[in-house]
Amino acid sequence: MEKKIYTINQDLQGQRIDKAVAIKDTNLSRTMVQKMIDSGNIFVNGKVPKSSYELDIGDIVEIVYEEPKKIDLKSEDIPLDIIYQDDDILIINKQKGLVVHPGNGNPNGTLVNAIMSVCKDSLSGIGGEIRPGIVHRIDKDTSGLLIVAKNDFAHINISEQIKNHEVKKTYIALVRGIIKENSATIDMPIARSKNDRVKMEVNKNGKNAVTHFQVLKRYNGFTLIKVNIETGRTHQIRVHMSNIGFPLVGDMVYSNGKNPFGISGQMLHSCNLEFIHPRTNKKVSFEAELPKYFKEVLRTLESEKI
Repeated sequence: MEKKIYTINQDLQGQRIDKAVAIKDTNLSRTMVQKMIDSGNIFVNGKVPKSSYELDIGDIVEIVYEEPKKIDLKSEDIPLDIIYQDDDILIINKQKGLVVHPGNGNPNGTLVNAIMSVCKDSLSGIGGEIRPGIVHRIDKDTSGLLIVAKNDFAHINISEQIKNHEVKKTYIALVRGIIKENSATIDMPIARSKNDRVKMEVNKNGKNAVTHFQVLKRYNGFTLIKVNIETGRTHQIRVHMSNIGFPLVGDMVYSNGKNPFGISGQMLHSCNLEFIHPRTNKKVSFEAELPKYFKEVLRTLESEKI
């Protein structure tokens, strides 16, 4: 357990305690500070304050840092396509079929298990637990780029960028049907289905979800599109495209998996990520080419032998 004590000067006078602590310790977000206050780990003049408490000159702030708990996850030597790596981040080109995070029915063999093998002791402690910094996810059968934060500083920074819609995510998808428009925006809220808890659905009472797409090529009965998402709702692209009548090829949940190619799982690939590097504050961009099976389907469509 570690403690830090600050005496407030005029620079932080009048600031809320949650904001001031986040300023003093850049490894903490305001949300994390608020949780620490609720847990009784932050004191002002020996008393636990409210998050809204405004500091005065001479106030003594004490922060108690608890050791992050190690969670029971097994490190596994699973092959990963690492596009980029430094002291703060990993960029992974995730293969189709790999679950990102352990859960019911998937305790092992996940991206997290693989990352634990790669990162060793360099892991984020966000949320009071030692764990790889999964700041966003893509579905099991979606392939492509994923950002992993290797420390709390990077985790907080990138999470804030995602929250503020500052991370540009670009996908390539193959859908059933021929889309007439060259480009369009789908702005439909998404919520979990009341009838099937595995599925998501367009629901006026759901969370805001915005998807932009552009047609790249039209085939005989299929359309290849480029997709950018402003929000990152669960199954967002799959739900939106299915809702407007153009479900993703191979999607077992939102299109009954119908396709003549024998593909199991949606044809969706995260091909590009752009964001501000948390350490350098410079814009970075990463690309991942389409996986082999995706290219083979497109070659089949090009030949029209379907």
